[in-house]
Amino acid sequence: SVPFLIRLFPVLLTKFVFLNFLAFPFLVDLRRPELLLNNTVSLYLATEPGVTVGIWHTVPGSRGAEAQGKDQRWYEEALADAHPVIIYLHGNGGTR
Repeated sequence: SVPFLIRLFPVLLTKFVFLNFLAFPFLVDLRRPELLLNNTVSLYLATEPGVTVGIWHTVPGSRGAEAQGKDQRWYEEALADAHPVIIYLHGNGGTR
């Protein structure tokens, strides 16, 4: 019956493959990454009217001691230094 249901409702296949209706990890506030990862802060960019993109900025472990206790401004200035920036785009179910 599953192939028949997928044939009738192809959108079901995407829902079950990507599980984009689930948010994981459960009961975790992803707007506060510092609770999950050391040396991480959450930034928000307005890309166009009505659209805001959330970004986690994590400094490398070599700068971890320097990042301890710093505010968001320090992390924003750290983006402008000579170190390379790696962009990792990831969507998690329920958070895209």
